[in-house]
Amino acid sequence: MFEILVYLFENYYQGEPCPDPGTLARKLTDAGFGDEDITDALDWLRQLSPPTDEQYPEAFELCDAFRAHTAAELAKLSTASRGFIAFLEGARVVTPPLRELIIDRAMALPDDSVDLDKLKVIVLMVLWARRGDVDTLILEELLPEGGPRHVH
Repeated sequence: MFEILVYLFENYYQGEPCPDPGTLARKLTDAGFGDEDITDALDWLRQLSPPTDEQYPEAFELCDAFRAHTAAELAKLSTASRGFIAFLEGARVVTPPLRELIIDRAMALPDDSVDLDKLKVIVLMVLWARRGDVDTLILEELLPEGGPRHVH
């Protein structure tokens, strides 16, 4: 499934919105991905919907409280991944609700652990789904090593 997320970023990120799920499923099948992986990826992407006011009241956007991780998060998210999330929030690249969405999507991966490279792709997908454009300097920091570098 994670390979599909990387594929989506590499093929759709640059100014093009992600196609609707039906079209996307056909394109992913044509690209050679398996049905189970496609279903898992589409389910994962559906959860990128905007948080509601009931989940995160408007005041939560301005919150500067310390965020402690659960035992499950500590076990799954690498130290570098947790540090990077804190860095992004401290740099005001992500708000507390986006931080929670990033952590939620990382925890939803079937992998036993989420290293920094995987987390960066998750952050890219969350920022893309929520804001569309990402600042070029932030994008360069988020691109995994060896990833596409044709950013304008």
